[in-house]
Amino acid sequence: MSVPDTQLVNADAVTLSGWIHGRNVSCRDVMQAFLGHIDRVNPAVNAIVARRDPDELLREAEASDAALARGDSIGWMHGFPQAPKDLAAVRGMVTSQGAAFLAQDVPADDAIGIARMREAGSIFIGRTNTPEFGLGSQSYNPVYGTTGNAYDPSLTGGGSSGGAAVALALRMLPVADGSDMMGSLRNPAAFNNVFGFRPTFGLVPSASPERFLSQLSTDGPMARTVPDLAMLLSVQAGRDARAPFSLDSDPAQFTQELSADCAGKRIGWLGDLDGHLATEPGVLDLCRTGLNAFSDIGCHIEDASLGFSADRLWDSWVTLRHFLVAGRLGGFYNDPVKRAQLKPEAIWEIENGFALTGKDVYAASTERSAWYAHLMALFERYDYLVLPSAQVFAFDAKQHWPTEIAGRQMDTYHRWMEVVIPAALGGIPAISVPVGFDPQGRAMGMQILAKPRDDLALLQLAYAYDLATEWVKKKVPAVLSDA
Repeated sequence: MSVPDTQLVNADAVTLSGWIHGRNVSCRDVMQAFLGHIDRVNPAVNAIVARRDPDELLREAEASDAALARGDSIGWMHGFPQAPKDLAAVRGMVTSQGAAFLAQDVPADDAIGIARMREAGSIFIGRTNTPEFGLGSQSYNPVYGTTGNAYDPSLTGGGSSGGAAVALALRMLPVADGSDMMGSLRNPAAFNNVFGFRPTFGLVPSASPERFLSQLSTDGPMARTVPDLAMLLSVQAGRDARAPFSLDSDPAQFTQELSADCAGKRIGWLGDLDGHLATEPGVLDLCRTGLNAFSDIGCHIEDASLGFSADRLWDSWVTLRHFLVAGRLGGFYNDPVKRAQLKPEAIWEIENGFALTGKDVYAASTERSAWYAHLMALFERYDYLVLPSAQVFAFDAKQHWPTEIAGRQMDTYHRWMEVVIPAALGGIPAISVPVGFDPQGRAMGMQILAKPRDDLALLQLAYAYDLATEWVKKKVPAVLSDA
């Protein structure tokens, strides 16, 4: 069959994979359609960077077609244009991490998740933009510049998986990979009306130089539909011996039908943590409207209290983050030439990390352990916990970070994202689902948190929610609706 270019780029990833494997469309036609679409829409938002030569990409797409003609399907992502987030190492491609002194760095090997997407058949066309070293939920850096929001390029696309979320929302990619330490899959998903999934820690393996203490960040998928999200997770997940805490869970579980009866599920609404979180007017109202969809599918909603000191959570988080960032980036700081090129927020993290004692780190980890125990008690009462994905709507892309919310001053560059740390400190799965738009047309999302290793059940709930709301279908970016 002949499929118009607009239909190819707008198709969900499950459908696109079916067309390719059924040889209803060629990988070359898919690649050509996406490259042309990227040429049209990417200049306004700067989501995909470090793009590869289009002729070379078309030749790779033709090779993918030849493989299918021989009966050789590489995997679910066979022939998919893919642009890995510019934090993960990609063999033979620049991996700048948004840092000026790494602008020409080309790794010899793929990161684990990148290798899995390559092995599943994807063709890497470029990178998605990110903040310098992923620090801050605003995707700007001295190498590639700033990424604008899919619905209004004058606003931020979020971060650190900002380029990924914007590229998804604008149909420049079928699915996207990302990573999440402090909401980096969830915040940009909320700002761009797509889904971002932070899996249970260890479900998606990664192997950084330090493999035992780095337990706050995880890779994960982003998508415009929950089935697409689950299918990419099936590619990313699975045990790898190089990652000591990776789980033996069977990735094939995420390829199954997601329909499930969610009636009777108990959902605790955490909101702004009993007033602890500064929140821009309108955010909580949209999220409460989103809660109605849970009622529509038979869930029981109840206002819930955190029941744990949010200040203790924050102190634990900041200490552990200082410790890990200083360990990862301290070598650059110790080089005066490179230190001069680091952004102030990175220097602040590193210097505070260098000032920590072993006693400080142990105490912070003990607090984190106490939170985990408390969280497990909360999950005896509730099946899921819900709260906003961000405390503010997307802000001016020229602003590095919000310094004030609703009259309250933000004392750090990431305090405005405090809402994401309960899931991150717990190592539990969390998904950002769309909840609609404010009167200015700015998107928002809310997080759904689940018990450890309940990733599939969480995806099933999110799927039922999406069927009841259909926010991604209801409101596409203006540049697409006007096309």
